[in-house]
Amino acid sequence: MRTARDTPGTRNARRARCALVAAALIAAAITGCSDTGETPDSLASKASEAAASATDKLSDIKGAINAKGDVKAGSTEIKDGKAVAEITATNSTTSAADYTITVNYKDSDGNLLDATVVTINDVPAGGSKSADARSNRDLSGTPKAEIGQAVRH
Repeated sequence: MRTARDTPGTRNARRARCALVAAALIAAAITGCSDTGETPDSLASKASEAAASATDKLSDIKGAINAKGDVKAGSTEIKDGKAVAEITATNSTTSAADYTITVNYKDSDGNLLDATVVTINDVPAGGSKSADARSNRDLSGTPKAEIGQAVRH
């Protein structure tokens, strides 16, 4: 049974709000994350600030439910200098849902290198859907993608 919240117009409005929040999160994550001779400590600090900002912004999504347990990060590859990991959301509810996820990239010592946000729309009820999360900065080595936070909406 559909509720007023699930009407196509309401769902599209929610998607538009979520897209705006995701764009703001990405902008926050990009700000100040450049490889222009900064020290590793200053870059780590900026990566931590970006991750914290992304986490704070996720709380702004109306009607969002913590869904970190629904989301898994696959292995990371470097493509064109960026770390890319496949993120999969598995929806155990009885209606389609959208997921907004913060993804943290860490080195082998657990140091935060970068953070980004990925949105997976229209994950079917009882099904799974995947999307690629791409780092904002060029990263080298084999950084690990970890789910920072995930919400279902």
